Amino acid sequence: MANFIDKRKRELEMFQKRYRNKRSISTPTKNTKDLLRTCGFCGEMILMDIIREHNHICPSCGGYFPIGARERIEMLTDRDSFVETHQKMVSLNPLEFPHYQEKLASAQEAAKEVEAFVSGHATLSGMPLAIGALDSRFLMGSMGSVVGEKVARLIELSLSNHIPLVIISASGGARMQEGIFSLMQMAKTAGLLQKHDEAGLLYISILTHPTTGGVCASFAMLGDVNIAEKGALIGFAGKRVIMQTIKEDVPEGFQTADFMAEHGMIDCVLNRGEIRNTLEKLLIFHQGHSTYEHA
Repeated sequence: MANFIDKRKRELEMFQKRYRNKRSISTPTKNTKDLLRTCGFCGEMILMDIIREHNHICPSCGGYFPIGARERIEMLTDRDSFVETHQKMVSLNPLEFPHYQEKLASAQEAAKEVEAFVSGHATLSGMPLAIGALDSRFLMGSMGSVVGEKVARLIELSLSNHIPLVIISASGGARMQEGIFSLMQMAKTAGLLQKHDEAGLLYISILTHPTTGGVCASFAMLGDVNIAEKGALIGFAGKRVIMQTIKEDVPEGFQTADFMAEHGMIDCVLNRGEIRNTLEKLLIFHQGHSTYEHA
């Protein structure tokens, strides 16, 4: 027994000497986190390069990794073609809601974005489009006055340049800290989409997990083509709220993407890896002979 302990002690001393000036291998470093990611479904640790190659889908179990707005846009557009607009617009605190500024600062740090909506123009297979995406890491992608204004300006960008519009939604709904200012964005974005429709332009809405509340009840469901990512939760109010209101049970899975498609609310449900190819085909099918001017 003593010999065994002495041997283990010598091995430990050799190990400590060898790695004395290095970080502990048991705790992932920042660089390690940048290189590796753990799947929340199967627990497998996978290289980020492999995750990107698989459209942020786990190659082991097929589970979807949560992704931010810029990653969404990057997946759906030509490399280095995206040009961001209105990136300096930030929320204030119009109602002086307690601790709202602190929540905004925390959200900016978590998402590494100044707001929940990233927008601009890009190309897909050389075809121009106005594109924007909500980031669920920023206060659950909620829509305040700045998000609503950025969505409105993206619609206007599409109108002024006569190019297709694509919006990727991932949101918990209207931002409660801004009250009526938040709710007004529903009417504003819906009104501009009516003008967009009258101009004969194409709007493709992509609904990801989750798309709920005021976002679902406004621009997210107003696409000429509404595409849902497989597994997405889509709906206005939560299940318990609905049941308490109507005093009845609701069908199992009634707010899933598949259920919505079966009942005519969504045009199609696609796996994440299929969305880019489908978007490209839709743009080719609808493209006209309009010219594009950079915003």
